[in-house]
Amino acid sequence: MYSFDYQRPDEAKAAVTALSADGDAKFLGGGQSLLPTMRLRLAQPSALIDVTRIQSMKSVTLDADKLTIGGAVCHADVASNADVKKALPGLADLAGRIGDRQVRERGTIGGSLANDDPAACYPSAVLALNATVVTDRRRIGADDFFIDMYTTALEPDELIVAVEFPLAERAGYEKFRNPASHFALVGVFVAKFRDGSVRVGVTGAASSVFRPAALEAALSKDFSVASARGVTIAPDELNEDMHASAEYRAHLIPVLAGRAIERAMSF
Repeated sequence: MYSFDYQRPDEAKAAVTALSADGDAKFLGGGQSLLPTMRLRLAQPSALIDVTRIQSMKSVTLDADKLTIGGAVCHADVASNADVKKALPGLADLAGRIGDRQVRERGTIGGSLANDDPAACYPSAVLALNATVVTDRRRIGADDFFIDMYTTALEPDELIVAVEFPLAERAGYEKFRNPASHFALVGVFVAKFRDGSVRVGVTGAASSVFRPAALEAALSKDFSVASARGVTIAPDELNEDMHASAEYRAHLIPVLAGRAIERAMSF
């Protein structure tokens, strides 16, 4: 490690101002991705702007049509929050299976989305639930937020202050995880809305989270395990590495979609 400045503002505006004043500074949430890269000297920010003490970013509120989670809320609190479990139990279930207990106690939803790891769990839920990412200056729809591997629509000095989730009629998540990291080799979040439409978010399978059109079309007609498993996913643009081939990941997507439906029906 090396020396750097550390600041802990108590307002989002102050945090953005501090970052804007130093082009080499970085926002610090739970640090689950940033700190390991700093130890390896893959990132060397001159200052860390800790946003985890900003109270306006640590709340969870439930309205008639949406659930709002502050950007600094940690995974463990998403998993245990009564409003999340009531309104979107599938999201609480997802948060409760991220990493291990230490990661869940430190990692934040805003940090996870800003980092946009291609195997992270939250992006699949944000995309499937058609959530809105609220920053210090604008609102970004899920379909416009994720660009590519570790790349989002965020500006370098833009801070995620909250995420707004529309309420789904049914929602569930299942992943086939790497046994060491607990990241998803493939993860599938399925959401069925009151108008009968279905959105599906897939993580871990490609360079960035994506929506499989064939699965969404099939499940909008018949929201069932059999319907999910009857869909064939092409492996052409999927990841291939030492953990799994593209063909295996393509096979997993409809299987995990079926299991996600089973979980959604169990809540």
